[in-house]
Parts: sequence; C-alpha cells; structure tokens
Amino acid sequence: MKKISTKITAFIVIAILISACNAVKRVPDGKLLLTKNEITVNDKTIKDENVFNQLYQKPNSTLLGYRLRLNLYNLANLNPDSTYQAKFTNNPEKFRRKSKWLSEKQVNRLGKSFWYHGIHDFLKRTGEPPVIIDKDRADKSLLRLKYYYFNNGFFNVNAAYKIDTLALKKAKIKYAVTPGNAYFLDSLRTTIATPALDSLYQTNKSNTYIKSGNQYKTDDFENEKNRITTHFRNNGVYYFQPNYVTFDIDTIKKVNLANINLMINNYSYQEGDSTKTEPFKIYKISDVNIYTDYSPSNNALNITDSTTYKNFNLYSQEKLKYKPKAITNAIFITKGGLYADNKTVLTTRYLNNLKIFNYPSIQYEVDKRDTTAQSLIAKVYLTPRKKYSFGTTLDVTHSNIQDFGIGLSVSETIRNVFNGAETLEIAARGNIGASKDLANPKNNFFNVSEYGLDLKLNIPRIFMPFNTDKIIAKSMIPSTLITVGFAKQRNIGLDKENFTGALSYNWTPKINHTAKFDLFSTQFVRNLNPKNYFNVYGSSYNALNDLSKEYNTNSSYYNNNINKDLLIEQGTAGFTNDVLTGNANFLKPLKTADIEAVRSIEERRLRLTENDFILATSFTFSKTTKNDLADNNFYLFKTKIESAGTILSAFAKTTNQKKNINGNYEIFNLEYSEYIKTEFDYIKHWDLSKEKIVAFRTFFGIAIPFGNSNYIPFSRSYFSGGSNDNRAWQPYGLGPGSSGALDDFNEANMKIAISGEFRFKLLGSLKGAVFADAGNIWNVLDNVVDEKSTFTDLSDLKDMALGTGFGIRYDLSFFVIRFDLGFKTYNPANETNKRWFREYNFANSVLNFGINYPF
Repeated sequence: MKKISTKITAFIVIAILISACNAVKRVPDGKLLLTKNEITVNDKTIKDENVFNQLYQKPNSTLLGYRLRLNLYNLANLNPDSTYQAKFTNNPEKFRRKSKWLSEKQVNRLGKSFWYHGIHDFLKRTGEPPVIIDKDRADKSLLRLKYYYFNNGFFNVNAAYKIDTLALKKAKIKYAVTPGNAYFLDSLRTTIATPALDSLYQTNKSNTYIKSGNQYKTDDFENEKNRITTHFRNNGVYYFQPNYVTFDIDTIKKVNLANINLMINNYSYQEGDSTKTEPFKIYKISDVNIYTDYSPSNNALNITDSTTYKNFNLYSQEKLKYKPKAITNAIFITKGGLYADNKTVLTTRYLNNLKIFNYPSIQYEVDKRDTTAQSLIAKVYLTPRKKYSFGTTLDVTHSNIQDFGIGLSVSETIRNVFNGAETLEIAARGNIGASKDLANPKNNFFNVSEYGLDLKLNIPRIFMPFNTDKIIAKSMIPSTLITVGFAKQRNIGLDKENFTGALSYNWTPKINHTAKFDLFSTQFVRNLNPKNYFNVYGSSYNALNDLSKEYNTNSSYYNNNINKDLLIEQGTAGFTNDVLTGNANFLKPLKTADIEAVRSIEERRLRLTENDFILATSFTFSKTTKNDLADNNFYLFKTKIESAGTILSAFAKTTNQKKNINGNYEIFNLEYSEYIKTEFDYIKHWDLSKEKIVAFRTFFGIAIPFGNSNYIPFSRSYFSGGSNDNRAWQPYGLGPGSSGALDDFNEANMKIAISGEFRFKLLGSLKGAVFADAGNIWNVLDNVVDEKSTFTDLSDLKDMALGTGFGIRYDLSFFVIRFDLGFKTYNPANETNKRWFREYNFANSVLNFGINYPF
C-alpha cells in the first residue's frame, strides 16, 4: 500500500509541475502564440480536414485539450551547458570542492550527464516548441486556400484573414473564404493530331474522368492525363508522356459552365538544334534479348554461350546455368507483341519474385533493321545473386505459451539448385524460454526449450505432371512450396516431437488478391512424456484428487505428505480405472455426476496425451485494399477451408481395411484425425486523419469432427484470450461458453471474436488506444456434453464475453511495442445477474504485452 501511495503522490506532483508551466514561457516579447485556426466559408464555420491541411501553421498539439508537448518543451533548459558552467563561474569555491571529491575532468563531464544535460535533450525532443504566428506563413496559407477552392471549381474565390489577440501573447487566426459559385463541365470535345491515337482513345473513352455535368476539379484533369498515358503506353505508344495531354477550358459567355477541349499534339523531338514533330507511332517488339549474368560494374558484354527458346534469345558470358523455360516463364514481353508498360512491370515483378536475381533492368531500343522505325528490341539484364548465402537470426519472442523466449536460427540458402530457378533453404533453430503456466518443479527461469530443422524448396511455377497455364496463368505469378520440418520440445508440459510436411501452391489472381492451395499438409505429433499430464494440467489433477478423497479406499494411491494427495501416475490412473470400471469398494456409492466428471477428466487426458496424425487439404484466399504500409484506410478479408482425413478414409474403405476396437481406421497403428474446418476473418481500418484510426475485426471459425474422429486435435482447436484476442483474459483463460475456464488450457472447436479499437497519437512515436473485445469459444458437434461449454442455438450468444480497456504503443517504424490493459466488462462465467462490471477493477485486469498491432 505504501508503494502505491508513493506512486500516486509522484504522479500528482508531476501533474502539478506540468500544469504549472506557463504556455507562453518561450514566446518572445512582441510575438503571439497560435492557439487556434478558424476557417469560415460563406460566413459558416467549417471543420473539413482537407481545408485545414492547406494551412502552413497549426497550433501546438494537445492531449485531451491540454498542450502537453508544449509544456514539456517549456520545462527544458535550452542551454544546459551554459547553466552548468554558470554554477561554478559564480561560485569558484564550489568547483574546487567538487574537484577534490571527483576530479576536474569528471566535474566537467558531469555537465553532460542525464541529470544536467540529457533530461533537457529528452524534454526538447519529446516536447514541441511554441508555434509563433508568422504573417508570411499566414499569407501563404491564404494563397493555398484560394488555390484549393480554385482547383475545386470556384474560379472567383476571395479570401482574407485577421489575427485576434486572446490574452497575453496568445492569439488565433480567423480565415474567411468567399468562394462564389462553382463551375461545372459543359461540352466535351477532343482534338488529337495523330489518327492512330485518336482511334486508340475512342476505344477507352468511356472510362474518362472528364464528364459533362461534373463540377470542375483539377484532380480529375490530372487523373485523365495519367489514364490516357497509361492506356496509350500499354498499347504500343512508346514515346508518349502525360505532358502531351492539354486541356483548353473555355468559360467565355458561360454562366458557371466550362467547355472542355482535350488536345493531344504530335510527337516532338530534338534533332540537332531544331525541334521536329511527327505523328506518334505504335511500336511492336522485334526481339527479346535476355542477358542472364549481367554485371552493372562491367558494361562490356562478352557473350560465350547463347540459345533461343520460344522466340526468346538468352545470352551468357559463361556457360548458361539456367533452363531456358525457368527464365522465359517470367518474361511477359513477347516477340511480335505491342510494347506495353504493364508487361514491363509484370516482368520485373515476376523476375524479382524468383529471388535468384538482383532487381532486374529492362531497356528498349529502336530496331535499326526496321525501315519503318516502328520496332523495339527489349533487353532484359539479369544480375544473379550469390548461389549460396548464410544467415543468422536472433529473436526475442513472446507467445501464448512462452512469457519470454530467446530464439536463434541459422539458415543456408541455395539458389537455382536444379537449374530451374528453384530456391532451397535449410534452416536449424533453437529456442529457450520461460513460462509460468507449465510444470516447473525446479523453479528454473528458463523452463522451456525447443530445437528443429526445416527444409523449404520453392519452385517458381505450378509443379504438376500436366500444364496448368489455362487454369492459373503465369501472369498470376504462381509458385510451388515443398516443406519438411522436424521440431522437438523439451520441458514443455508433455514434451513433443513434431514432424510436418506440405505441398503448397501459391498465386495472385489479381492485384492485392492471394490464393493458396495445400494439396496436402501433414503433421505427426508424438508426446514424449504423457505421464507428466497431471503435473501440467493442475486443474484436472485437483478435481480428480478432490473426488478421490470423497470415495477412494485404496491407501496405496496416496503420497505421504500431510494432505495425502494422489500419486502421479500410480494414484491418478488407479483411481480413474476403479471409478470407470466399478471394480472397487468405495467409501460411499458413486454419484452419477461424479462418475461423469471422472470420465470427462480421463477423456481430456487421453485426447491431450495421445499422438496425433493429421493429413489435410486446404484452400486459403485473401483480398485487401491496402496499398502500402502507410495506408490506414483499407479492408482485409481472408477465408480458409480445410479437410483432414477424408483421403485416408476413402482409401481405407476402398481397400477394405479393418477398423480397430474403437471402430476407427488406423495408419501406422495410429488413429488419424478426420474433420472439416472453415474460417472467416475480416479487418477494416478507417483513417480519421491526424493519426486517428478506427480499427475493426471480426472472426468466425468452426471445425467439425466426423468419421474417424469425435473431437478436434489440440493443435487445430481454438482458444480465446491473450494479447491478440480478448485482452481482458489470459491466453486459454476464457470459455468454453460459460463454463468458467475450468481447465488449464481451455480450447474448443468453434470461435467467434469481434474487436474494435480507436488509435490516436500521444507524444511523438508514443501512441494510445482504447478498445473493446467480444467473443468466446464453444464446443459443437463433438464429444463434449457439458451444457455450459456447448453451443446449441443462437441463445448461447449470451455467453460472449466482453473486455474493454486501453493501451499504449511505441512505434519503432519497423515494429510496434504494445501494452494493453484489459478489464472484464461482461463475464459469462458468473451468475446471470452478476456478469456486468462485477470484475471491472485493477485486481482482475490483465496486462498484455505484444509486438505490432493486434489487427
């Protein structure tokens, strides 16, 4: 309590110090601090962010209406060196005393310490200097406001501003704009000098941005220039540029209307001292030359090997190291085809995606063999990367299992391994970590370890015995990924060996669309220490132990401690067997509910300790409107459907294989999993400007066992809670349903999650957020019969938990460090009349640490 009081007192003192700061402390005499900009249009105050963005000066930023960064800056000493030296200039005796205690050199260096110097640098960097009203900038702001309205069709705009003094050294600027009436586009016509371009324009004019009846906007004219240029350059007009498109805008004798004449003159070029013009030409490709081992540092090409493959010419300065098809598959520029910018871009993208060359260079030159001068030779220069490359990675990790982990991986990449532009990567990895949720009798900090080996072979095409170009065109940049992996975990509960393998096909049907088809994905999980189950899953052990003390009569099942608890494994196995077989004497008759409780504990133990074999086929599709990392106004949709065990069951039935005593088929003496699983994930971001973003996410997933299974393997099930889910609960700490998370690692086969978050800027790279997370997990159509855990109809949606809270994030550009504090707002595990806000306090809150944003 004393520590909490101290922190509160310190916080209050800091708040008082900041509040006591004088906002105009650094404002020179005769100058004014800009506190507000006001803009009125036709005498009406507006808040349009686009209009305010035209102003050159904006007031200091605020946090909840308070100029925190300005006051932090005002706290800083702008000349800490002079202040430090002045202490001794005015008091030489003080310098001599300190020099005896330290030394003259150390006393001088003390002035560079954090307390005397660094803290002031920090305050200056974190803070914000006062925004002083500058008349020149106000004049420029006024001019930009006029341009803004002019560019939006208001040709008779008037604007003025005045500075209103509010208090000592404080003022606001009031901008008044009178735009007049907007102009609209009337008649449209074209004057295109080159007939071939006129015909080409007519084929695509329906997509024009310039349409009769639209309000005049300069952006529309710029967009039209770019649209025409793109259309022409994708259809052979090699020398065309946007500056050849001009517009004659006629407003004479018109009332708020403008006639538009789109003009495209002939091609002009310099020949000697004179400028010549001629009609534009449409160019075709006469040759495609590919230089497979070009060196930018040596422009001289000494060709010693060459070949021609499907009208492509491949050249090499040494022996050609690539199968021609592997290279030509990536080239979309074709002999006899029209010159097209988009084919150049697509070729560059595909070649770069091969990952065996540096960024390619594609150049064009006029073919002098063509007397009409309407042919181009395409030259593709490829610079190979090193065949072998070695890499190491050191990671600090945080996951739902590990609170803290350190991982090291080493990898060797071999490019063009089979001369078909394939890439083989061999990687070894190791990890040690700490987890407070796992059995740790020796109380070691690093109680988790894992090591593994992975092989990945990437083939830059669809690897199948038949041609798939008609199904998946090469313009979709298809690739095949073959992976094999092995991992071994020690001291992680039951300890595991994990063998994986997959054959995956990837392609991009359209820009910002991705598709992935796993022809097969196999996983074999082998538990190495199943006898450790009750040491790891303490809640299951405690429930079984309590029941044994109520019924058991066999003293050999207990240890010799004071509490007389069940021995692991002898006591837990013995008591469970006695209850389920009924072959023992008990202290009193067994209750049906207690028998079912023991049966449920044993079923969960068997499910989590048995080895799993999964052979699955899946398809994943995603679509996004996100253009780049800075785009904060987009949506992402992702869906996946997965089927496991179906092929194995079909094979078993076809070959008349026998079922085991449980009525299931086996492979390698192991019952394999059979289920169908589907997921839908939707994320939407709204950019509200000024670094304010609203983010929203919905997720639905369900996995239904059938045939050879009546439950879903742990590795394919869902959990709720954690830093990327419902942040008011710990990972695996929510659900299923209203059961109250009775187990240690609670999971189920259906999940609903809905999250919303409002993100905003605090100080510099420090961001803030408030959030709300709703959702839960349930068992459905599996072997769980507990009504509280199962989803039977829509009324069970009342068991969706709600967590709310706030967070802070620090943006390091390449990743974000995140802390979120979640509060249990609605807890379905409580009694019906005690679910809302009963645990809405710091004692029941959950602090989550995460890397990057949750969605």
